Amino acid sequence: MTLLDSAPTAVLDAYRTCEFVTLGRDGTPLAWPTAVRRREDGTLVLTTSLAFAQKALNIRRDGRVALLFSDPTGSGLTDAPQLFVGGRAECPDDIRTGPQDLEDYWRTLFERQPHSRAYLARPMRRLMDWYYLRLVITVTPAQLVVRSPAPPPPPALPAPSAPLPGAVQLARYDTAVLAARDASGAPVLARTRPVPTAGGFVVRPPDDCAVTAGPASLLVHRHDERLNALRNAVVRGHLTRTADGWLLAPDKVLEPMGSGRPTDAIRVLRRTQRATDRYLQHRGVTRPPVQWDRFRAVAART
Repeated sequence: MTLLDSAPTAVLDAYRTCEFVTLGRDGTPLAWPTAVRRREDGTLVLTTSLAFAQKALNIRRDGRVALLFSDPTGSGLTDAPQLFVGGRAECPDDIRTGPQDLEDYWRTLFERQPHSRAYLARPMRRLMDWYYLRLVITVTPAQLVVRSPAPPPPPALPAPSAPLPGAVQLARYDTAVLAARDASGAPVLARTRPVPTAGGFVVRPPDDCAVTAGPASLLVHRHDERLNALRNAVVRGHLTRTADGWLLAPDKVLEPMGSGRPTDAIRVLRRTQRATDRYLQHRGVTRPPVQWDRFRAVAART
């Protein structure tokens, strides 16, 4: 008997992505969209490329993590409940260059994100080998909360007269995911609608999400039905209690995939290659070759 045996697993399995939060070096909860696979033993497995290894580094310092399944785009579900899962994660420093013992994960990814198969073609291998150099994260759930589907967003509100960091990014989305900490210091997640004010963004997490004051962030992201056209941004700041609810005062905006400019793709490719090189050089490891034939075999069986 595992914790997820009491969850609506068909709903969890249908979600194409979830929001996954780890704790940064300074204690800030940072969430990013990611693909997850549920295992029969009740654990959840996800991976991260060496180019975006910060999640792995955070877990090695503090294994407390959380996941929120709240964006059903592409799942085929209507009025899908939101699922919050809190727990602990492990991420060994074992670089995977092939799909061994993760074939179900990769088969699902190739099926749900068909355009990723193009990265296996010879012309793309030199540019995209970083994508297949992965670290494996295993999450053991300890808490499960089933929430109602997100309600329809209210009419848009006027932006504050003074520009706020992140106001432009948040205005492009109906809702955002608040990443904060509870009284024990563990990360929590809740989908909410930030309301811009002169001092920051007012957020109202649900009653079952007992946030506390401190470093926090807001994640916005989107993808299409086939996990393409990915966009995401994180607004970091500090969360305080006010008469109107909780206020996140922003101080920094992160857009790892760019802001939608034509030159973003080139910049992202350069940045991912450099980040992969840094990860390997820091450990004195020569860049390992990707097992292209094994990945192609998995994709062919999809």
